[in-house]
Amino acid sequence: MLKEKYNQIISETLEVLRKGGIILYPTDTVWGLGCDATNPEAVAKIYQIKKRSDSKSLVLLASDMDMVARYIKKIPNMAIDLVEVNDKPMTIIYPGAICSDHPKGDEKPVASKYLLAYNTVAEDGSVGIRIPMMDFCKELIYKLGRPIVSTSANISGEETPKNYKQISQEIVSSVDYVVDPRLEKDATGVSSQIIKVGIDDEIVIIRP
Repeated sequence: MLKEKYNQIISETLEVLRKGGIILYPTDTVWGLGCDATNPEAVAKIYQIKKRSDSKSLVLLASDMDMVARYIKKIPNMAIDLVEVNDKPMTIIYPGAICSDHPKGDEKPVASKYLLAYNTVAEDGSVGIRIPMMDFCKELIYKLGRPIVSTSANISGEETPKNYKQISQEIVSSVDYVVDPRLEKDATGVSSQIIKVGIDDEIVIIRP
């Protein structure tokens, strides 16, 4: 792909994310539905598209560990060690997410670039974050300046699509922007492993 076209895709995707829109995009694993992870209203749209309860948490993508550290109260040493030796897509569930408060009654949810959206975080205050092994995702997130949501591009309960051709038209038509499918060449087509790390460095392998 020509550099000019690539830069155009980055620019257009950023514009949608900054406006609270939903993107359909390739990651280092499978295709994802994404939005600004600090925007609760955008996150709510993703739950609606997937027809999924917002009582569940979402996986987020960050550009590097510096970005992860801005949204986690204290990163366990074990998590740092895992990231340093990692050689395949790995999502770490961190304790102590720094997030907005759940709105009460008719309150409008708070959006701040310094706080993860409350509806990305699990009930126990943990959140799953991956640093993607894909230049497109890293550059996009770095330029946005905050994490983005990365949940598989399917209706909840249906099979996860391994490539763009397997994504249902219902999903494609529900988003604000579809990233050029040619960028999926860097995706594995396999979901990441998931490891939960506790504040005292205890580990639970959720998905090997």
